[in-house]
Amino acid sequence: MDSEKYRERIKSVLITRESIANGLVKVGKYIDGNYSGKPLIIVGILKGSFVFLADLAKTVTIPCEFGFMAAQSYYGGTESTGEVRITLDLQQDISKYHVIIAEDIIDTGRTLKAVVDILRARNPLSLEIIALLDKPERRIADIQADYTVFTIPDKFVVGYGLDYGEYYRNLPYIAEIESE
Repeated sequence: MDSEKYRERIKSVLITRESIANGLVKVGKYIDGNYSGKPLIIVGILKGSFVFLADLAKTVTIPCEFGFMAAQSYYGGTESTGEVRITLDLQQDISKYHVIIAEDIIDTGRTLKAVVDILRARNPLSLEIIALLDKPERRIADIQADYTVFTIPDKFVVGYGLDYGEYYRNLPYIAEIESE
């Protein structure tokens, strides 16, 4: 993709870098307050959550571990296929941990529901979902976050780890783009 087309597709910035940073400070305090003294693992769902999880990690001051899973339901377009594939599984035994799933965006909820079902079957001490973005208008699966940083309208968004065709993940803000 050429640079000009890359920039032209950005319609508007929905959430600024500063708003994201302020939201993450609140999430860090929430985690510190609820999990102090407890064995905690925060699980990022790749690829989209890598920026969110990296910045969230800097706001959490209590001891914790991190793990990663990769799940996929978008294959190059702007619509979920409805088929969820786990392409990287968590390596830790979570049965002696409180688990927080750090999710970039809850859209239809199918991907997150699949991940939650897998992790619940592994008997963690508790399981909680923290979502950077929630798009409730699109929800198909019966799932919701325990903590949501931002609720957004039904727009296709990129940036801060979220992509369109693997591009735009490096934007430091959340933006709506013009889809093809």
